Amino acid sequence: MYEVFEKWLDATLEQKLPEDLLAFNFNIYDDGDNCWSVELVGCDRFDESDPDWACEEIFDNRDEPFAWEEEAETDHIFAGAKLMVLQYLEDGAHADVLKAAQGVGIGFVDGDIELLHVK
Repeated sequence: MYEVFEKWLDATLEQKLPEDLLAFNFNIYDDGDNCWSVELVGCDRFDESDPDWACEEIFDNRDEPFAWEEEAETDHIFAGAKLMVLQYLEDGAHADVLKAAQGVGIGFVDGDIELLHVK
């Protein structure tokens, strides 16, 4: 599944991104019926002590999320999505774009954010 995620993220990061983008967050959604999706948002605010920074979106790929079907609990889905983002940060073609931001986080859209990279 990582290869498909990698292609999806490559296509997103190859776009022209806003110049005032400061941080990225991967929002995970439970779409129901064992369907899950991830979107990437870019924000013009970042504050490690205030998780609401991820609400300051100036970019998103909401119209083309990464989606899959899997019968699993939310903690398993979170761990798998986190692992894919960490792998991309390690060796993805456009990992430098993510790492240039002040922060990169991940979390369920209605939950807490875990920071995976802080500059």
